[in-house]
Amino acid sequence: MPIPVTVFTGFLGSGKTTTILSLLKRLPTEYKACLLKNEFGDIAVDSQLAKETNIGVQEMVNGCLCCVLVGQMKSALQELKEKYNPDRIIVETSGSAFPAPIAWQIREMADEGFVLDSIVTVIDCQNFMGYEDTSYTAKLQAQYTDVILLNKHEQVSERDLDRVIDHVNELNTDTPKVKCGENGAISPDLVFGLDTQLFSNVFDPKHQENEVDLIQVIQQRRGSSLSKDQLVKFLETMPKDDIYRIKGFIRLDQDNALYILNHAFGRHTLTHNYSHGHIVIKTNCDR
Repeated sequence: MPIPVTVFTGFLGSGKTTTILSLLKRLPTEYKACLLKNEFGDIAVDSQLAKETNIGVQEMVNGCLCCVLVGQMKSALQELKEKYNPDRIIVETSGSAFPAPIAWQIREMADEGFVLDSIVTVIDCQNFMGYEDTSYTAKLQAQYTDVILLNKHEQVSERDLDRVIDHVNELNTDTPKVKCGENGAISPDLVFGLDTQLFSNVFDPKHQENEVDLIQVIQQRRGSSLSKDQLVKFLETMPKDDIYRIKGFIRLDQDNALYILNHAFGRHTLTHNYSHGHIVIKTNCDR
């Protein structure tokens, strides 16, 4: 029998870990579950989970499962299977993860004995409307899921909860929305055995070409370089809904050095680099 995999997503601080811990404690003692947890930082802060819940725990740090670490997830799942032979594996993504690449990778492992069972999104009712407008990923997590768990609802008024549910419904009308119990408590029957059809299309390694337009800009240096202030002003004009990412090399006149530019959703970093290159701009594909 293939091992079912349940994926938990949710923005930073939504309460995924607490909800999963509560869920694991409700499982029969003979039911073997494993947790693959992703921390975007470089410290495995939840390694003590194994001691508390008597399950196999593996953490992947310093990157996100849906991008930086996506290729390593297969090895982690295989290792959990070989070491524990579990009845189920739960994948807890980082708060910034989009579930599609994770789902595709799990579906690719069907011949290796894994099946994607469900994608669950945890929403922090106290803060959702604050980060909904600033996080594109939070919206995607709410849109592409089998179940939406309304966590921390007891910390808001009925009126504010209704507003949160209205906002969630605008993103995803049909998906069931369920209030968590105390400490994020949910029943296993709610999230297990769903046999999700989300992202069921065969994975296309060139799927990005169907989702984004890739614009490549190469410009030979002529005269004076761009100043840092000019670059920042330019980046501030980039609309977040259309420009997903800007990444490449640029020379600034402050020290005539080459920098690596990484810009995503209104934030950017500049890192010294002394090789030649170009700037790649990824934009929303109007389809």
